[in-house]
Amino acid sequence: MTSRQTAAEGSTQPPALTIDALGKKCPIPIIMLAEQINQVPRNGIVSVLADDPAAFTDIPAWCRLKSHHHVASYELPGGGWAIHVRRNY
Repeated sequence: MTSRQTAAEGSTQPPALTIDALGKKCPIPIIMLAEQINQVPRNGIVSVLADDPAAFTDIPAWCRLKSHHHVASYELPGGGWAIHVRRNY
């Protein structure tokens, strides 16, 4: 499994929360993630839908900074990504 794959590839835990940040420029997708990640249980998955190329690299960097886990980034058929983050605490 690679970190950049299509949504149909691989099998992962389904997201407990999906954040639609399509059309929003960074840092808005990260702000939305930071505000909402505590809505999912620990070890739950948040899927951030984003099409800003900065989000593709910035959300995994935010995960490292905040000690959450970047699970994978899946390419969306219409463009952009579903960036999956596992809440660690």
